[in-house]
Amino acid sequence: MNSQLLVLASSSIYRNELLKRLQLPFETMAPNVDETPFPHESARATSVRLSREKARALADKYPDALIIGSDQVALLEGMQLGKPLTHDNAVKQLRAMRGKTTCFYTALTLLNSRTGNIQTEVGENHVTLHNLSDEEIESYLLKEQPYHCAGSAKSEGLGIALISKITGDDPNALIGLPLILLIEMLRRENVRLF
Repeated sequence: MNSQLLVLASSSIYRNELLKRLQLPFETMAPNVDETPFPHESARATSVRLSREKARALADKYPDALIIGSDQVALLEGMQLGKPLTHDNAVKQLRAMRGKTTCFYTALTLLNSRTGNIQTEVGENHVTLHNLSDEEIESYLLKEQPYHCAGSAKSEGLGIALISKITGDDPNALIGLPLILLIEMLRRENVRLF
């Protein structure tokens, strides 16, 4: 059984809550990584690069740990959708997404800072929104204010009412942390849940 410290390289309360489900002790620290996509970088590649950068950003501070980095990027008709950050941007995102399917790439990296071993996988979810009215979009945003969520909606909250269909391998990936992938990565590092 691996006894290394587990570290979540994130300030996300959603990722923190998801990781708690595994009932393993862990620490959390923000990695302070610039999340701007590179020009001509695919959404999947952006999520992978950022998840790896987040994990590596804490390696010096935690030289004997298993560090988890994760990042999510949404892709709608060839256009990357990040965190809207403002109400107006969220309105624009949801108007563009209504009645359409958006792909959410959630990359996960597990870095063993003792050995340098790094594992990276990507969870993929496809989310179709109802053909929402402007009034429904406005009402939703005022109630939930999902301005720090890629795609401007929280599927784990009231945002589920906006969605007509979700397909993917892990519903947790859509919230921000692909737990099924993480459990497999932890097993490869000899971390057991039971």
